[in-house]
Amino acid sequence: MLRLSDLALPLDHSPEALLPAIAARLGVEPAGVLRHQLVRRGNDARKRGAIKLVYSFDVELADEAAALARLAGDPHVRAAPDTTYRPPVQAPADWAGTRPVVIGAGPCGLLAALVLAQMGFRPIIIERGKAVRERTKDTWGLWRRGVLEPESNAQFGEGGAGTFSDGKLYSRIKDPRHLGRKVLAEFVKAGAPPEILTEAHPHVGTFRLVTMVINLRETIEALGGEYRFGTRVERFEREDGQITALHLSTGERLAARHVVLAIGHSARDTFEALYEDGVHIEAKPFAIGVRIEHPQGWIDRARYGAEAGNPLLGPASYALAHKASNGRSVYSFCMCPGGRVVAATSEEGRVVTNGMSQYSRAEFNANSGLVVDISPERDFPGHPLAGVALQRELEALAYVSGGSNYHAPGQSAGDFMKSRSSNAFGSIEPSYQPGVKPTDLSECLPAFVTDAIREALPVFGRQMAGYDHPDVVMTGVETRTSSPVRITRGADCQSLNTRGLYPAGEGAGYAGGILSAAVDGIKVAEALACDLVAG
Repeated sequence: MLRLSDLALPLDHSPEALLPAIAARLGVEPAGVLRHQLVRRGNDARKRGAIKLVYSFDVELADEAAALARLAGDPHVRAAPDTTYRPPVQAPADWAGTRPVVIGAGPCGLLAALVLAQMGFRPIIIERGKAVRERTKDTWGLWRRGVLEPESNAQFGEGGAGTFSDGKLYSRIKDPRHLGRKVLAEFVKAGAPPEILTEAHPHVGTFRLVTMVINLRETIEALGGEYRFGTRVERFEREDGQITALHLSTGERLAARHVVLAIGHSARDTFEALYEDGVHIEAKPFAIGVRIEHPQGWIDRARYGAEAGNPLLGPASYALAHKASNGRSVYSFCMCPGGRVVAATSEEGRVVTNGMSQYSRAEFNANSGLVVDISPERDFPGHPLAGVALQRELEALAYVSGGSNYHAPGQSAGDFMKSRSSNAFGSIEPSYQPGVKPTDLSECLPAFVTDAIREALPVFGRQMAGYDHPDVVMTGVETRTSSPVRITRGADCQSLNTRGLYPAGEGAGYAGGILSAAVDGIKVAEALACDLVAG
């Protein structure tokens, strides 16, 4: 098979146009194309009046060697890669060693546990939150009634923070082994729509993610895995630089010499426990800002022009960035077409925003994080957990600014640009629940953040019509863009100073999003399994 990429055709092309286009691109007659299989489909909307669909295909030709020789040097034609996943080791049939432990049942922990189970190592999965259906009820309890469950919410529980998000399943990570394909294939087996295997920017949405998470759990349990919900790790016992046991919130001391640490970016008490128990941990950069909302139709028209609403294109997304004069980078983050802004706090007395979409992306507003970069050297020097302290400070300010009832502080873009408090919203209604209080976002964000965003908004407005419209809604605060710490590991995927501890995923600072976290979970599980077999 040959891999043909970047085959562009007009948006209104007929299905019958594909085979002749493939043949022409490869310089053969259509009869010479024995088989073609779609690998990926996206769109190129750089010219709104001439939007194209862009395809990649795996193609079988009657004479592939001749085609490769004729097209040597063409970057868009090559031998199709082998994307079959092959685990590096398998547990011996009589294996009876100490079972590996996976802390956290988010995307990273789920895939680590799944791969360990598939290799025969019967992992124990420890999850501080509840199973996903109970967790969903608790999360909606905050959104609908303003009642927070600190151990069961948008951050904690089976499925991780990605469960209540847009469910984006794409990443810019380097993936020479095609582990992302393994992740997507497992998701499809678990109930995700098959088109995630071929869409350039696949997503799932919360309701489908819930079903997938349940099915993945059932697969892991059928392979010998064991789940322990409502269980938090409170201490990490080490001897001579080796992890030896975990002390759990249930009072149990669990012997453990091989542990995947997939705790997510909001496990602040676990970060503190790691630091107190001597595990190497350091501060890392992240970003803070707001959620910004526009009517989805505005975004569609700005991106697609007359083709806005075309079902082949779906709701439009965007990615924007600006380098402000104060040296800060301002950029859109986790853009959610046709979604809503959601309450994402996990601690009492704090307000945090995030974005979420269902699979249909059919809600009225689009939203995105609009955030500004911060770093330990510049903004929170000294202690490894100083970034956590900064997050907490801003989230507490947002709680007070919003009315001390889990309502979020919000401001119209027009008022924000004029540095005046909002008293009401205009034509765009905020989607955040349990509610938004019109106010002044400068009450809960540093001046360098608001200054940088004020500079960026009109720049983005010139790039996308309507982006800086005075009625656009901004809701605060967005503080959990990524982990504020890195639990540093070496080339063997183990902690720098704690053998047997494998930091992984977003919480450890090695991923950003569902797909990259899941891929990292596979890598760490493989390293752990190889160490187990080696003894």
